[in-house]
Amino acid sequence: MKTQFTIGKLATATGVNIETIRYYERAGLIAPPARTDGNYRTYGEADITRLRFVKRTRDLGFTLEQVRALLGLSDQRERDCGTIDAMVIEHLAEVDRKIADLTALRRELADAVASCEGGTVAECRILETFSPTVGS
Repeated sequence: MKTQFTIGKLATATGVNIETIRYYERAGLIAPPARTDGNYRTYGEADITRLRFVKRTRDLGFTLEQVRALLGLSDQRERDCGTIDAMVIEHLAEVDRKIADLTALRRELADAVASCEGGTVAECRILETFSPTVGS
């Protein structure tokens, strides 16, 4: 007999909260579960594996659509993995763009803090750096 898990046990086993599991079901990332006679959801080992995959890819910043595509590709075991490589390379490039944006933001904020000479709010150099210059 196969081991069956309640949604609570699935949540504990995967680190995904119950509402998120229900959301992933509605989004089609995990299959609708079997139901007991009392209409409780039941899950098996395959559901744990799939949900862990979804959680990990989401933790890595992939969108729901990207996760859906990766899941679809993972079901095609004999297919060339070039499509997956391309998806991950594109995602990595987006991560690099975000890092560059955050680095520029950090530099700008650090410069604002460095411009602070103390004093009153009326003389605040930090607030001046946040205000657009009139006429620009």
